Parts: sequence; C-alpha cells; structure tokens
Amino acid sequence: MVSEIMLQQTQVERVGEKYASFLTRFPDIESLAGATAEDVLSAWQGLGYNRRALALKAAAGEIVERFDGVIPDDEQGLQSLPGIGPYTASAILVFAFNRPVVMIETNIRRVFIHCFFSDRTGVADREILPLVEATLVRENPREWYNALMDYGRHLGATIENPNRRSRHYSRQAPFEGSNRQLRGKILRLLIGGGETAVGDLSRNLGLPESVIEPVLVRLADEGFITREDNRVRIA
Repeated sequence: MVSEIMLQQTQVERVGEKYASFLTRFPDIESLAGATAEDVLSAWQGLGYNRRALALKAAAGEIVERFDGVIPDDEQGLQSLPGIGPYTASAILVFAFNRPVVMIETNIRRVFIHCFFSDRTGVADREILPLVEATLVRENPREWYNALMDYGRHLGATIENPNRRSRHYSRQAPFEGSNRQLRGKILRLLIGGGETAVGDLSRNLGLPESVIEPVLVRLADEGFITREDNRVRIA
C-alpha cells in the first residue's frame, strides 16, 4: 500500500530512495496511524504531492479502526480508504495479493498502444482494457504485470513515447515556479522550524506575503497547517 501511494505521481527511482527509510520509520500500520502529521510529512520529503502523505496516514488510521489493523484484500474495502482510487486498489490487489485484476497505468498503456494501435491516435483506455484482460496471465498476475511494466519502461527509453497517441495523454505543468513548488518549500520550512510567523516565511522564501497568502490558505483548508493570528505550524 505504501509503495503504490508513493508511485501514484512519483517516478520509481525517487520512490526507491525513500521507500525503505519510510518503512523503517513506520514499520507497521499502527505506527503510521499513530504518527503526527509532521513526522509523516518529514519522512515524505522529496516525493512531492504531499497530500498523499496525509491521505496515507488517514488510510492507516481507518485500517486500524475499521479493519483491525489488516489491509483489506477486496476492491470495495480498499477504495473506501483515503487516497486509494480504482487503479491503486487494483495495483494493491495484484502486487500484494497476486490477484488477477485488470488494470492499466502509464507503462501498460504504452505497451498496448505500441503493439495494437501503432497506426492510431486518440486511443482510449476503454479500447485497451479488453486487450489487457485477454492477455492477462491469471496464474501469476504479479509477475505478468511486472514484465509488462518493465517492457513499457524499456519502450519509453528507446522509442518515441506511444502514450502521446493516447486520448488521456497530457504534459505535466512545469514544476519550477509553480504553486506546487512553493507549497513544498513552505512545508519544508515549517517542518524544520516549527511554528513560524508569516512575515518570517515571506523573508525566508524571498516572496511578498501577498504571494504566499493564497498558498497558506489552501494548505490550511487541506489540513496541512494550522494558523493562529499571523503564525502558522504543521497541523
């Protein structure tokens, strides 16, 4: 579950660098559920999209409360947890439980577009999913999907990306100068420095308060920080 949530929007190489240390810090569901938001966000630093860290902590709490500390092994139970949608639930079933579930992600999509839609653009996932189901090795789906994903990564490194011919393809917005980058910088400062005046954040970031204020409001609304008067801290 931890690795799949980490992999939702982060490259495998970066996840590999953080996964072991995260599990060392939180070796079981109970320790993750009982950790502070600040501890979890600190361990998550470098992976980006920090709301996944809070969702993971919340999911751990619900697993303890609703499932007696045992990760559910069915799609409905998994999707009832924060931060777990259809793909992540399917991936957990495949890789944790070796269940023959039909699923699609970037590398799988790349393989099927390359092999079956070489002369098409605007290929929809609904066209690919029946092919995934037809080729699925049900005796060992974990190994099959691992092989598909490895092949998809190979294709991504050796040919023009077939996923550009997917109906669902979109380029990620630049990170440099984005609100996402600013959110990360604010959280790093608060994790390392504790409760901080907004004016001090402004000076440390080299940005006017008018620029960081909307980001602080959003972080507070999403449960990352709390604010009292003009001082903020990790929730």
